[in-house]
Amino acid sequence: MTNHMKRLNAPRTLRLHRKEKTWTVRPSPGPHKRTECVPLGIIVRDYLSLCDTLREAKHILNKGEVLIDGVLRKDHKFPVGLMDVITIPTIKKHYRMVYDQRGKLTLVTISSAESEWKLRRIEKKSILPGKKIQLNFHDGSCLLVKKDEYHSGDVLKISFQERNITDVYPRNKGAIALITGGSHIGELATITDIEIIASSKPNLALMKGTLDFTTLETYVFPVGKTKPVIALPEVRIQ
Repeated sequence: MTNHMKRLNAPRTLRLHRKEKTWTVRPSPGPHKRTECVPLGIIVRDYLSLCDTLREAKHILNKGEVLIDGVLRKDHKFPVGLMDVITIPTIKKHYRMVYDQRGKLTLVTISSAESEWKLRRIEKKSILPGKKIQLNFHDGSCLLVKKDEYHSGDVLKISFQERNITDVYPRNKGAIALITGGSHIGELATITDIEIIASSKPNLALMKGTLDFTTLETYVFPVGKTKPVIALPEVRIQ
């Protein structure tokens, strides 16, 4: 496995100038897939424009200036993905990573209160010895719960300090969701129905937004019950 990545081969989710230079940062293995994340060094240098070179970005990170989901991160290759919260205490800035309608991972400025929690989608559940239920989330984290009252696809609002579940957004009819893949990526729409496919093919979700459309159930990320609880990128016409 190579430790390098050319800009022309970088994932389409990155906002990156492809032909300015040859190489870019290859993300380390971590909580997000390589095609669904942005290396932390790229965020510091290109997304936030806190410095001009990758060497300066490494210096900022080594000083302990950046927190991801409340945890200090110094690796410039650390992968930052969907719903991750970036905090820079020295300048009192907070950001959340989401998709825009062009399919690019984009930072949205949030308040200090919003930076204390994160939305995590349940990918699967595990039963541990002692009949304990472990919830495994989309960002690689997990949480033990006493009661088996959550389902795969549900999104939990979890605080960073206490790791408490403060709210639940089921992937059910009527919920408002962010689309995380396909031709409607980055759009906000309401779930009208979930179509169960009795085969190896994935289930489908019928959505109602600006237009009615159908997408894969795995692309549906609930972000609220009647209205979104997170801020989304502004639509810019260029």
